[in-house]
Amino acid sequence: MTYSPPESLKPRKSPRQARSKATIDAILEATIQVLLADGARRLNTTRVAERAGVSVGTLYQYFPHKQALLYAVVQRYMNAVVEAVEACAEAYHGQPIGEATDALATTYIDAKAARPEAALALYRVSGEMDMESLANSAFSRMKAAAVRLLSSSPDAGFDNVEEDAFTVHSTVTGATRVLFENEATPEVVRDFRTQICLMCRAYLNSVKRGREK
Repeated sequence: MTYSPPESLKPRKSPRQARSKATIDAILEATIQVLLADGARRLNTTRVAERAGVSVGTLYQYFPHKQALLYAVVQRYMNAVVEAVEACAEAYHGQPIGEATDALATTYIDAKAARPEAALALYRVSGEMDMESLANSAFSRMKAAAVRLLSSSPDAGFDNVEEDAFTVHSTVTGATRVLFENEATPEVVRDFRTQICLMCRAYLNSVKRGREK
C-alpha cells in the first residue's frame, strides 16, 4: 500500500504531461542540491526555484510551501528504496536463504549508497520534520517484502518468519543509517556490505539450528 501524505503536505497538483514531470524532477533534484550546499535551515523555495531553473510561481503550482517540498523529496527517495527492495524480493523468490538474504541486504545498502551525500541530507531532514508515518509505511512495505522472500526459500524452515524478517530488516536498516550518518567512505561501505551479509546469514542459521533441536 502506498502511503498518502497529510493534506497540508500534499502537492497542489500531480504532473500529467512529460514536460510537467520533467519540471517536478528538476525541482526535487534542485531541492537535494540546495540541501547539500546550504543545509535545511537555509533552504527556501526561492533558492530551489533558481537551482531548478524555474520561476517561484511555477514551483508554487506544485508545492504550497517549503515543508511540502521537503516532504515530497523524502517520500520520493524512500519510495525508490522500497521499490528496489520489493523488486529484489521478486527477483530472488524461491532462492536459497543465504543468497536471498545477501541480495536483500545489499540491495538496500546499494540503494542508499548510490548517493550517500543525499542519503545523509535526507536523514537529517526527516529528523527535523514529522516523517514517522511515512517511515513506518516504508518499513512495513520492506518488511513484507522480506517476509515474502524468506518464506519462499526452500531451506527456510522458520517457525515465525515475521519475527525473523523483522530482525533481519531492522538490523540492516538501522546499521545502514548509522553508517551514512557517520559519512562512511566507499571502502567502509564495501566492507560493511560484506559484514552485514555475514551477520544476517549467521542469525538466520542460528535460528534454524535452535528450532531444529
